Amino acid sequence: MQARVLVSMVKDKRGCYISSYPLGLLIKGARLRNWEGMYDVLIENSTISEISPEIKNSDSDIIEARGRILMPSFTDMHFHLDSALTQGLFSGNKSGTLLEGIEIWSQLKRRLTTEDIFNRASRAVKFIVSNGTTRLRTHADVSDPELRTLKALKLVKEEFKDIIDIQITAFPQDGIFTNKNNSELLEKAVEEGADNIGIIPHNEFTREDGIRSIDFAFDLAKKYGRNIDGHVDETDDEQSRFLEVLAAKTIREGYQGKVAAGHVTAMHSYGGSYMQKIIGMLKLGRITIVANPLVNIHLQGRYDSYPKRRGIARIKQLLAEGINVTLGHDCIMDPWYPMGKGDMLQALFMAVHLEQMTGIDEIKKSFDLITSNPAIALGVSSSYGIQKGRLADLVLLDAKDEVEALAKLLPPLLVIKSGRIVARRNELITSILHKSREEELPKDIIETP
Repeated sequence: MQARVLVSMVKDKRGCYISSYPLGLLIKGARLRNWEGMYDVLIENSTISEISPEIKNSDSDIIEARGRILMPSFTDMHFHLDSALTQGLFSGNKSGTLLEGIEIWSQLKRRLTTEDIFNRASRAVKFIVSNGTTRLRTHADVSDPELRTLKALKLVKEEFKDIIDIQITAFPQDGIFTNKNNSELLEKAVEEGADNIGIIPHNEFTREDGIRSIDFAFDLAKKYGRNIDGHVDETDDEQSRFLEVLAAKTIREGYQGKVAAGHVTAMHSYGGSYMQKIIGMLKLGRITIVANPLVNIHLQGRYDSYPKRRGIARIKQLLAEGINVTLGHDCIMDPWYPMGKGDMLQALFMAVHLEQMTGIDEIKKSFDLITSNPAIALGVSSSYGIQKGRLADLVLLDAKDEVEALAKLLPPLLVIKSGRIVARRNELITSILHKSREEELPKDIIETP
């Protein structure tokens, strides 16, 4: 039966489970994105050493892909590990709004210990990796004088460095100038090892403070040699226009390619002429836009009656204009989002629906949002992807192509990080009981020759 074949996929030729540190892996009969036909992929040490229609190598453990799609592993460009899985520790976000979520978190974070944050974040990381993500950019709220979230996430980054690459953004959740100590805490967080500098200008008291916060972040970025990764214009207010300030500052400071703007949901309410101006500035600044479709479709439009705004960055339009766009999962079961399991396929599934990118070719191309586009933002394009000599960070999906993968939304069969298997699953068998007979449901949705 097919199920037994898939179970044996993660066993070596002796019938034993493949070692965590194999001398070599040979993946046979895989489909690759944008390649015609099926290929064998040989992994030696941590890199891809050969790609060919047929590779004969008796020294490597063999994985039979049987026509399933193998692609580079996923990247989550915007996440909050510090708040993950806190649902149950508070009474719930009754309004479903961003502002209530911030208020709940402001109370909750005072009770959390470094150990608690570490334990919950560790559980979240395991879910994230099991769903095919091996690169993660997380925000750490550094509004706490003790910097407990940063300390906990630094421990998580070190603990799981063998299975996932984590960047930590020092995030001033309460704003940089809403408290006299917050600017000092942000700099202290950078000194203690934060990888990026965060901003949230729309959460400052005034527009003037918002502009000042962007200036302050650039001063820190230049002083410590860091990139900037901000929450920007996460609101339905069409008058929230800090993205233009961020883009202008990026251009003037020569910081092209080093800035990411997350959420930017206000642009869903911008007029066409103003949006065209923003697009030109984003191009000049080579700014990466990070959309968070799961959480923003949940949070935005809460103050609308009908018609109700979707409240998401204009992914389709930005891509058409050549802007680098990526996705984030953002939250898992916390004050801002009551669901989620760290699956970037779910985030992508939501994105293609919200932005009506559901033509067959559009769906296939949309996987760039969680693969090659984040690699550009992180500056790892030269080592990322399925090419000879590149790092073997791969995911084998239980689907023949991208369209079927989004239709099924199944966890990966295998996740490989630097040539090592870091997550695997056996076949999930579903049966239908019909007319007194039990029938195993076929795993392929569409029969193909």
